[in-house]
Amino acid sequence: MLNRVIRGVAGTFILISLLLAVYVNINWLWFTAFVGVNLLQSSLTQWCLMEDILKKFGIRNEKKPVKS
Repeated sequence: MLNRVIRGVAGTFILISLLLAVYVNINWLWFTAFVGVNLLQSSLTQWCLMEDILKKFGIRNEKKPVKS
């Protein structure tokens, strides 16, 4: 659940910033780059600020049932 929410938030941020870059100001692409850099950083360090934020809001990882 937590990983799906993180991917959803990142994707939403990217799409919104792209729309803002097209219709408002090209400098919104810096926000797109910021999201991309954070995704890359979290893949390398195994630490994600958005994960910490979402956990404080009560969103946790689901435990998958063990199939026998």
